[in-house]
Amino acid sequence: MQVQVSFGDAIKMAFEKYAQFQGRSSRSEYWFFVLFYYIVGLVAGCISVWLSVVASLALFIPQLAIVWRRMHDIGKGGGWYFINLIPLVGPIIFLIWCCKESEPAANRFGEVPNVVGE
Repeated sequence: MQVQVSFGDAIKMAFEKYAQFQGRSSRSEYWFFVLFYYIVGLVAGCISVWLSVVASLALFIPQLAIVWRRMHDIGKGGGWYFINLIPLVGPIIFLIWCCKESEPAANRFGEVPNVVGE
C-alpha cells in the first residue's frame, strides 16, 4: 500500500536525495516540496531580493531532481520537464502529469515510492 508522506518527511527526503536524479518521487513528496519551495521564496523575497536569489539558487538542484524523479514516477523520462518551454500548452501538460497518480507497479525507473507492507 502506498502512503502519503508528511510535509516534513517530504522536505527531508528531498534534501537527502539532493542531486539524485534516479528513482521515483510520489505525488505527495513532489507537491509538499513545491509548497516548501514557494514558502521559502515568498519569505526570502519579503526579506530581501538578494536573499530570494540565494534561496532560489540553493533550491534549484533539489527542485530539478525531484521533478525528474516525479516524471519517472509516472513512467516518463526526466527530460519531459522541458515541455514547459512550449508556450501555454507545455506548462498545462506538465501540471496534469504532476497531478497523475504513481504507476502502480515497479517501472524502468525503480520501485513504487512510499510503499509500506500490509
